[in-house]
Amino acid sequence: MNIFDIIGPVMVGPSSSHTAGAVKIGNVCRKLTGEKITDAEILLHGSFLATGRGHGTDKALVAGLMGFAVDDSRIPDSFRIAEEEGLRYRFGAIDLGEDAHPNSVRMNLTSESGRKLEVQASSIGGGRIMINRIDGLEANFSGDLPTLIVHNLDQPGHVAEVTSMLEHKSVNIATMQLYRSGRGGHAVMVIECDQEIPRESLKWLEHLEGIEKVTYYSLQEET
Repeated sequence: MNIFDIIGPVMVGPSSSHTAGAVKIGNVCRKLTGEKITDAEILLHGSFLATGRGHGTDKALVAGLMGFAVDDSRIPDSFRIAEEEGLRYRFGAIDLGEDAHPNSVRMNLTSESGRKLEVQASSIGGGRIMINRIDGLEANFSGDLPTLIVHNLDQPGHVAEVTSMLEHKSVNIATMQLYRSGRGGHAVMVIECDQEIPRESLKWLEHLEGIEKVTYYSLQEET
């Protein structure tokens, strides 16, 4: 544990779980799309649904989708700013089941190019989060490291192609998770890295046969 696990992050309050964590979830989702988000369906579960409005969770999620940091003084005014920036959003309720963390949300997002992204995430305390699912498949990463998510057909060779590319670009793997819907079906790799991955390498991956989708979470500021 570090000191921020004990006292929480520098943030606009009132709650590290309901406010700071919610901002970070939105921010990660924005970076996963790689561009401006224009439409968001935000479905709240558990404690996020029951007490989120009082804690500003709704405003925090919208603020994060616009790229605000957890200590941005504009968070309480995010609804008005979203209207000015053309971000359409709506809130609803969802039951994600007993296994889901009580501070959970599912967001169905559309970016300015029309790209769709479904993200399920949870705020697990002290401003820390976990991205649980992307487009219906397991993910489970924290947003603390550059993260590569590759959706592919469950065929031999795809893991080797991705890891060989990372080796060639001198990118070290911190953690790697593999999931699949069933033998020979759809699979996903979730790879947290110690270094950023060059954009041209991501484009190379996208064009490989059997690769269905490449999503990348970068720690670098948007330009």
